[in-house]
Amino acid sequence: MKNMKPFFSTSQRRVERLKKKISSGLFFVAFIGICLSSCTDDFEKINENPNRPESINSDYLMSNVIVSTAYYYQTQAFSGRPAIAGRYMTLVRTTGYDLFNWGPVGWYDAYSFLMVNKTLADQAEKLGESQYLAVSKIMKAFNYAYASDLYGDLPYTDALQSKESNLTHPKYDLQKDIYPDLLRELREANDLLASTDKVILASADMMYGGKALLWRKLANSLRLRMLLRISKNYPAAFTEMQEIVKDKSKYPVFESNADNAEIKYLGDIAANSWPGGTLAMIDYDFVKTKASKEVVDHLLARNDPRVSVWYTPVKTMAGATVDKNEYVGVPNAIDEPASYNGGEDHISQLGSIFRKNSDNMLKASLITYSEVCFILAEALQSGKITVAGETAESYYNKGIEASMDYYGVKAEAAKRDYYNQTLVKYDGTLEQLITQKWLSMFFKTSEGWFDHRRTGFPKFRTGPLVVNKLIPNRYRYPDSESATNNENYKKAVSVFGADDEYTLMWYLK
Repeated sequence: MKNMKPFFSTSQRRVERLKKKISSGLFFVAFIGICLSSCTDDFEKINENPNRPESINSDYLMSNVIVSTAYYYQTQAFSGRPAIAGRYMTLVRTTGYDLFNWGPVGWYDAYSFLMVNKTLADQAEKLGESQYLAVSKIMKAFNYAYASDLYGDLPYTDALQSKESNLTHPKYDLQKDIYPDLLRELREANDLLASTDKVILASADMMYGGKALLWRKLANSLRLRMLLRISKNYPAAFTEMQEIVKDKSKYPVFESNADNAEIKYLGDIAANSWPGGTLAMIDYDFVKTKASKEVVDHLLARNDPRVSVWYTPVKTMAGATVDKNEYVGVPNAIDEPASYNGGEDHISQLGSIFRKNSDNMLKASLITYSEVCFILAEALQSGKITVAGETAESYYNKGIEASMDYYGVKAEAAKRDYYNQTLVKYDGTLEQLITQKWLSMFFKTSEGWFDHRRTGFPKFRTGPLVVNKLIPNRYRYPDSESATNNENYKKAVSVFGADDEYTLMWYLK
């Protein structure tokens, strides 16, 4: 994608640190990283993939897929379009994202990860490595689901088939067909890991250290996320959710922050550093990002202790023109945002934690326990499922508490009697629930944006200078699709609808 840094070389470095012996297999992983890290929109070149050997150790392939996926997804959540659409920051220099002047967006990264993952899946199946086949199914589901969440309909059944079938111009599949198949993959992954005695190599698994139970929890937690997302137009959604939560031994899900699907940044070189750290981001980028008024105002209204972790106080309150608070966020898409409230000294920046290269609070996250709590709270609140010994309120509070604990302010929240405040105390409304979920997803995933477009909450302000008065619903297809896969692109758009940011995908209609 344009304006995004490459991430494939990261996994090479990670594996080097974890495994002292470098085999020819690691060279292949590194070579893939070099070949695929360049961000282009040429899907046909991905499909050709001339550099894939016949065999390579599955643990190396797994390492590459896990790290590359996690780092890319986290960077999107921190500094990409989802971070802006989710209103987690405001840009005051290069403001194209803020103005929703997005244009076509390349999908090379997602399909790059999926190509390596397909190699992993094909080899694991051939060699009878059920443990790695299961991991590949989970990563396939995650990457395809995320790509579909961004674009809608996209190449799926015909994708990545150039070597086997010489198919370099794939047709698009409907999102309503893609999602159920991904849910099947996750179910099969859980069942494989539950039944196999084959071990995932711990030193090559930077997410879970080879613990199969945690991978099963990830598979089922992702199923809950995906089922809730499509529940409006997928009749079996809540039935399948109920099946999961009624039998936690068969379908284990996240139970604490220890289960979070995330990878800590090492922070010794740019490739394995937090995307906002000094190694990965130039100083100018710190200047152009400021605190979001949306988030700051919500935190201040709730006396939320996370504000001091996420943002810096203004240098001085004296001379402020419109906001006299200690923490001040900048509205999105306004004229001269850098001069808001009297300028630099009267605007909060992102907290110092987000300028580090590595920290226990800085991890590349795919899905967290807090999110799972809010997913279950929403499903319970709707009356569509039941969970023994739990209520929507209990999961709502657990979701908040998990976030507070993650950022080290759990005790401070209790001291402030946070949960009994009028705006926080559970009231059974979707707006309150999604607002707290949105806060807990701060720079964690793209869920803040995805939940807003699904529910309308929180009620974001778009800003006076946006090209459209609505938050975008999707990415436009890459330019390369109309250039090199035009026939299938035209067929897809004729079914999907206009290729712009505001066309509704299947599960949002």
